[in-house]
Amino acid sequence: MTSCATPAPFTVGWFTGWGVPDWSGPWAGDAADTWVDGTFTVETVRELDRAGVDLVVMEDLNYLSDVVGGTFEQELRTTARAPKHDPVVLMSRLAAETERIGLIATASTTFWPPVELARTYATLDHLAGGRVGWNVVTSTGDRAAQNFGLDALPGHAARYATAAEYLEVVHALWRDGSVAHRGEHLEVTGRTGTRTPAAGRPLVCQAGASPAGTALAGRFADVVVSYPPGIEAMREFRTQVRAAAEAAGRDPDDVQVLYLVTPHLGETDELAAQAAARYYDPTDAAVRRRLVQMSGDIDFSAFDLDAPLPDDVSTEGSRSILENLRRVAAGRTLREFIGSQRSEAVRLVGTAASVADQMEDVLAQVGGDGFLLFGGGGGVLTRRYVRELCDGLLPELRRRGLAGLSATGDPGATLRDRLRTRRREGVLR
Repeated sequence: MTSCATPAPFTVGWFTGWGVPDWSGPWAGDAADTWVDGTFTVETVRELDRAGVDLVVMEDLNYLSDVVGGTFEQELRTTARAPKHDPVVLMSRLAAETERIGLIATASTTFWPPVELARTYATLDHLAGGRVGWNVVTSTGDRAAQNFGLDALPGHAARYATAAEYLEVVHALWRDGSVAHRGEHLEVTGRTGTRTPAAGRPLVCQAGASPAGTALAGRFADVVVSYPPGIEAMREFRTQVRAAAEAAGRDPDDVQVLYLVTPHLGETDELAAQAAARYYDPTDAAVRRRLVQMSGDIDFSAFDLDAPLPDDVSTEGSRSILENLRRVAAGRTLREFIGSQRSEAVRLVGTAASVADQMEDVLAQVGGDGFLLFGGGGGVLTRRYVRELCDGLLPELRRRGLAGLSATGDPGATLRDRLRTRRREGVLR
């Protein structure tokens, strides 16, 4: 393919959560004992900070699902999504134990009171010296709604309409410390009692890829988490986000689209390919874990694994995830799809040098802003994988001046300022 741009310094983040890592495999170490009190996560983020990773996005799920089979058994047996602790609570400890890395935690616009959220994140931003961000979600799953006294989750359109009003309210609270807002979905009169955040406001991160999610990102997001499958889809999605930002009166360069990837490294390309083959091997355990991960509010285990996904499947939850699944799985059985896919935009496999080459090439083709490194989700992440990327890939990217806090910008700047500086330097190249 022909590159459309010269590679420029890009953002490298890490996507994780305060959940169970690999606790029983050959490289598990003491993870079974150290994840609960946050030690495993803190040690991981300290390694990322040392390596020069720009930011860490900590996802969350505020319910335990019984979608698969009507019980909690598979959810807990696979540890794909649960058990899990609240990452917002961990932010203050991470702020104290790291120096430069951005710290982004998830909170839902459907369930958090906006005044409480604005105050909490403003406080965290002061504790971290301007390094905090909010990952905006609208939540999925009726069990989440029931945890907050509702019978069912509001519909997709209603949740995103609420989210847009909610973000307006929170921005006003961060800007002025008080707000009187009576919209169609929210009625808020509040004062945070807290000084405005250290960085003006915390960074806003968002991950919805439906039309409503893209519009929301265009209006409010500084960073967008995405994993559209393949180069063409990546380019198309980034174009949509930038168009939404421009339609909202913003500079499209103020929104960074980061693509989820799981690099597989080896001393040689052949050894890396062998490691990747083991990772993607559709063992029974891997298929069970993937079914649980996919089953947000649809029980995919109820379908015939040796037939295509039925056409009449629909959801009021994560619509973009379902549509991505349809597109990628077209013409294949569910078993074939599950055995070949993970939550990533493109596969990156090889030595540190060859993976760095691949990352440059991908961003040159899509015109993109950077990557979110992903260790595989619940029950998969190991310290070994963290060190491979921190001591293998990140040094290679730094040597090329492409990524890492030492590559561009002032390491002491706030998170939003550092990313804006990085983006401006990339545009000027």
